[in-house]
Amino acid sequence: MLLKIHPDNPPDRQVKMVTGTLQKGGVIIYPTDTIYGLGCDILEHRAVERICRIKKVDPKKAQLSFICSDLSHLSDYTKQLPTATYRILKEYLPGPYTFILPASKMVPKILQSKKDTIGLRIPDNKIALAILRELGRPILSASLPGEMVEDYTDPEVMFENFRNEVDVVVDGGIGGMIPSTVIDLTADDPVVIREGLGKWEE
Repeated sequence: MLLKIHPDNPPDRQVKMVTGTLQKGGVIIYPTDTIYGLGCDILEHRAVERICRIKKVDPKKAQLSFICSDLSHLSDYTKQLPTATYRILKEYLPGPYTFILPASKMVPKILQSKKDTIGLRIPDNKIALAILRELGRPILSASLPGEMVEDYTDPEVMFENFRNEVDVVVDGGIGGMIPSTVIDLTADDPVVIREGLGKWEE
């Protein structure tokens, strides 16, 4: 299904349609503040495995991350954070950043890396945040397979390309082509893992 949702004022009825799909173990393509991504409910293991098949990656090696609705939500999935780390998160989120943090026991094992870390972000996107708040849980955040191409910015083209592999493509308008900036906050000093849309000046 291709579901067009107003990017500035997502209607509750449409948001509930998307969350209903996620709760049933569905896979979606959805907009963020950077690029469109593949998503599912993090507790639905089969859906996580479906996304890994689409991306042709092993779930245990995929280094998958997920999105949260706010800092309180995010902190459920990390070990207790130092004040300095929390200040960084508060300064940069919501925004186009993925932060690598120590994973708490709330993170499903299928999503934990060997280092017991997890990539978390809070996107500055009203559709994504509305879906997260309605669902009440994080959503897996995975890039579409292969290299970033212009086709991955257009929801109608993505629907044609992935209609047999995902349940819903959420059309929130034309997306971007630059992914989030990835910052590792597990050591004493932040380390930039990938430069992306978010500027980093720590």
